[in-house]
Amino acid sequence: MREALAEAEAAANDGEIPVGAVIVDNGQIIARAHNCSIRDKDPSGHAEVAALRAAGKVRNNHRLPGTVMYVTLEPCVMCTGALVQARVGRVVFGAYDKKAGALGSVEDLSDSGAFNHHFEVNGGVLADESSALLQTFFKRRR
Repeated sequence: MREALAEAEAAANDGEIPVGAVIVDNGQIIARAHNCSIRDKDPSGHAEVAALRAAGKVRNNHRLPGTVMYVTLEPCVMCTGALVQARVGRVVFGAYDKKAGALGSVEDLSDSGAFNHHFEVNGGVLADESSALLQTFFKRRR
């Protein structure tokens, strides 16, 4: 999670909302990313999607079974759908997102009957650090 926090800090330095993600396979980070929506003018430029794209290239496969994603903010509906499609094994996130979180805050899609894949979820890991980055970022923007 500390590596995901470093990615979130990089996002903030780039003027992006500070969310970072890393994907781990067998104890090794295989991909890392942070939000890039503003830079890329891409609404799908969330840290989770960017990390999944990078990990897919590393694995040379669109499926990532057995991997763990660490992300500093609870994934939204779009990102949760991407995690399901990638067949990620577990998601560990920092801050809960009470406005758009799809793994427990607003919705809980982690065990939805609508999906053919389910993954383990651990939320609130280093939540204070993740929240502090977001709060600082938005205070500076106002």
